[in-house]
Amino acid sequence: MSEQLLTPEPERIFAFGDVHGCLRELQALVEKVPCGPDDLLVFLGDYIDRGPDSRGVIDFLLDLEGRFPLTVFLKGNHEAMFMDYLAGRDRVNFLFNGGGKTLQSYQKGEELDIPPEHLAFLNRLPLYYETANFVFVHAGLRPGCPVAGQREEDLLWIRGEFLHSDYDWGKTVVFGHTPQVEPMLQVNKIGLDTGAVYGHSLTCCEVRQRRLWAVPSQLD
Repeated sequence: MSEQLLTPEPERIFAFGDVHGCLRELQALVEKVPCGPDDLLVFLGDYIDRGPDSRGVIDFLLDLEGRFPLTVFLKGNHEAMFMDYLAGRDRVNFLFNGGGKTLQSYQKGEELDIPPEHLAFLNRLPLYYETANFVFVHAGLRPGCPVAGQREEDLLWIRGEFLHSDYDWGKTVVFGHTPQVEPMLQVNKIGLDTGAVYGHSLTCCEVRQRRLWAVPSQLD
């Protein structure tokens, strides 16, 4: 998927919040949500780190993509940090932000065993995705800047300036990244990181109707 791809909107669009290695919650949520092969599914990034099974989450998402052809996986800041770690560019930041759990899930003896299809998945994640009425992005958008002019750093990391802004991008911005106990449902924003890895829940929203589904965290 390109970073900007305008398509006719399907009747239903399901967006999923940050997973962070919570495979059981993800499996339960997908089972609970009434999505079908004609629906658009958008995952907002941060599939890995902090939770118990990052490798299993990516395996599950790759399988899901085969069953639901209209599926978009966005890049989160944690995927970006993992790729930097693997390239030897910034190992400390990745480990400081829960990357050790991801490495454990790929550990085989003394080596990392990362399947080629997982690396290909991480390398093809777009920074954002647009439809006629929505912009899907991991962290948010900088106010006053058109979508096509946004910096990667903001798309993956922005918080306060975006969260507290009432700027109108002409579309509803659907995002994750900033954990909240309840989804954020505002006129210009839908926020869906509800902190599954922090003991809260994993959330999905059908964004056109703003209907919500959630699975409580099963982390011990």
